[in-house]
Formats: sequence, structure tokens, C-alpha cells
Amino acid sequence: MRSRFSAVVAALALVIVIVAPAQAVPPFTNTTLISTFTPPTGLTTSPNANSTGNSEPAIAIGGPNHTMVVDGLAWLPFQVNLWKGSFGDTPPAYFDAMDTSIPTNGAGRIGLGDGDADVEVTSAGTILLADLVFIVNPPFTKFQLGVSVTRCPATAATKADCTTTRLDQTGADRPWITVNGTHAWLSYHDAGSSSLIHVLASADDGQTWSRVSSPIPGQGKVTGNSTFNNDQGPLVADSFTGNVYDVFAAGEAGLQKGSSANFNNIYVSRSTDGGKSWTATLVYHAPLNTALNNIFPALGVDPLSGHLWAAWSDRHHVWVSTSTDEGATWSAAVNVSTAATVVMPWVATRNGKVDVVYYGTVASSTDDATADWFVYDSQFTGSWSIKQVSNTSNRHGAVCLDGSACTSDRELLDLFEVVENPVTDKAAVIYTDSTIDTWTRDSVTQELPEIVLAYEQ
Repeated sequence: MRSRFSAVVAALALVIVIVAPAQAVPPFTNTTLISTFTPPTGLTTSPNANSTGNSEPAIAIGGPNHTMVVDGLAWLPFQVNLWKGSFGDTPPAYFDAMDTSIPTNGAGRIGLGDGDADVEVTSAGTILLADLVFIVNPPFTKFQLGVSVTRCPATAATKADCTTTRLDQTGADRPWITVNGTHAWLSYHDAGSSSLIHVLASADDGQTWSRVSSPIPGQGKVTGNSTFNNDQGPLVADSFTGNVYDVFAAGEAGLQKGSSANFNNIYVSRSTDGGKSWTATLVYHAPLNTALNNIFPALGVDPLSGHLWAAWSDRHHVWVSTSTDEGATWSAAVNVSTAATVVMPWVATRNGKVDVVYYGTVASSTDDATADWFVYDSQFTGSWSIKQVSNTSNRHGAVCLDGSACTSDRELLDLFEVVENPVTDKAAVIYTDSTIDTWTRDSVTQELPEIVLAYEQ
């Protein structure tokens, strides 16, 4: 039988919280992950020579040997960088530059993978990397977005040992991937007019994929609120219950649709049949035009209990809610942050411990050009405390949250992640730091973001 705590007890545990101030000495060790390339003539990077730059990192741990993988989006060459190792490696070994050539339909078309990426490790030790595909016509005057999965068996030494499957090239955005054993699920936005969430499933360790159902259609009012009008967070598989969950923010039909992307509702959809059908539940409702998608809502599931933890930001607070009944009901949301401005939350949980990470600053706005940002971890171990993850400021300046509409201040891109070590329950955080490197061309110097791996001590 499934063991679970009383929903009332869990809710009380959330309501009665004392958030401690950030510690003076960060209880994390930090190491920068550098990848290099041969830059074109006239382009230099400093102080790390020939760096590709990286940001928007993802991290996962899995497989029989607890393999840890990290991906990062390169800034200068068009590639996704991948590192592979074990928890505690400083740094893990560089694996390869991924998805620099992806199969496409259409004579002469070129497929390049460097957009939004996510990574997981199956119980067989297979690495599954999902990323956007930029499908370019031969004159390089137009492109469209698709999505692909690159599969690297546990024995793979380089990307030459991996295979890439293009799953869609008709328009896609922000893919997420999740695994339970050797079963895997991939979700992504329809980049066309509906912005529906598509889900594909694999029952053979990522070798083949088939379309299942979307979490949005057939959900009554939720469907009306979310079609053309949502931001999708991660897809999460639960090894305890076998369920699959999807979290997303959405606005209100007839009031915001087509006029505002300030999504004021947080929903979680649950599938008990591998994605064939879904049931959506409202987690949190805020006043109209309150933006809760800064950038994505986040979701984590405790593999030892099946308890769910959702987190989101309204830019001034990081809110957290939990469910102990497989997403049917959710506790009252509580604020777990103390910084004046907070963005990009992510959550991981295991064995009753919860880590909610985010970027925070004492500045009152994300638009403040003088803001100094730090990485924080609000940790729950019976009560909440706040730990500082970054040993120095990881960003000086404004942070744009408008995605591809940003014209500047997007060095942090849209997210970073945290994962729990299944052996020790310690957290590993992978975040972006825009203060480490610069790149120069034609006497113009700009920030070159790098990614930093931090281990909880």
C-alpha cells in the first residue's frame, strides 16, 4: 500500500513556518563548467580563453550507477554542451557538443539543435537529451522550430555513440523530458496558434516515441483559460505512484487571452495511464493580471512518498504548495523567500526534504540596472530555512523575463535547476553566472555567461 501523511498535517507544516535569514557562509561548493571551441578570427573570450559560454542549464541524476548529467546552451557556437559524471565531481567530465546536425525532412534543409534543452537519465543509465531543432532552409533566410531527442546509451563515450530522433518540425517551443524506469515522456508547446501542450511517450528506453494526449483539452474551464494562454513548466513522472504530472500557468479566458501574458492561475494536470488522459486541478489563483510565470512554474515529486511540491514566483515572493493525494487537493500556498525580487524558481524533493532554488536580489524590480543577484535555496526539513548557494553575486544588472522578445539583459535566459542525490539526499544546483567571462569582437566587449555547479555540503 502507498504510505502518505495526512493532508491536514502537511498543510499545517507549511503554514507554521519560520524562514531563517540567509547564512553568511554559503553551505555549498561552487565549480564553473567551461567548454571550449575554436573561435573565428577576431573573436576572443576572457579570462577563460576560447570559451563557448553557457546558460539555461539542466541537471539530472539516474541509472544504476547514479550517473549525473548537466547540459548548457552555448552562447557562441550553435550547440548544446553536455557533461557527465557523478555527484561531487568538480567538475564532471565534458561529454560532447550535442545536436550539431539533426535529421530533417526536405532536401537541403539543415537541422541544428541549440534551443531550450532538458535532460534525464533512465534506470538503464541511458541519457535522453531533448532540445529544440532549428530547421534552416538552404539560403539560411528562414527557419522553423521542431523538437528532437538524442539518446546516449550508458556505454556511450561521445555523441558518435548516440542517436537523434526528430519528433516534430512543424513548430515547437520549450521541451521537457521525464522518466520512470525505462519509460519516458516528452512535452512541448505548440509554437503555432493554440499553444497547446503536446506529450509523447516512449516505453522502450527512448528508442521510439508515440503521441499521447494533451493535459489541456477536455478540462472544462481550465481548457478555456489555457488554450492560447499558458506557460508550461516541467513534466514530472512519479516512480512511487506511476503517475505523470504537468504544471502550467494560465490566464483567464475572455479577460486576458490575446492581450496579456500575465498568467494568474497555477494548474497541475495528472495522468494515471501514461499520458492517455489527464485531470487538471487548480493549485493557486491570484488576482487578475498577476504574473505567476516568472519564468516557469516548477514541480517536483518525492519518489519515496509520491508527495508533490509546486513552486512559482510573482517576482516578489516564491510561493510553494504541496499535495499528498496525488494532486487532487493542494495546501494553502506559503511564501518561502525573503529577497525583494525573486525569479526562476525550481524545486526538487526526496525523503521529505525539499529544495526550492531561485535568483534573488534586494533591488525592488527586475529592471534595476544596479541590482546584484544571488542564488538561494529555500530548504524544507520540517521547517523552512534559506541558504545562499552562490558564493558571489551571479548577476549585476537587470533581468529580462520576456523570452525571445528580450532585446537585452537576457544573459540568465529562462531557468536553472536543482536535483537531489539519491544516495545522500544532498542537493546539486546548476545555475548561470554572467560575471565570470566576457567575449570581444571588433573592439566591443560583452558579458559571456557561464554555468556553475554547486553541491550542498
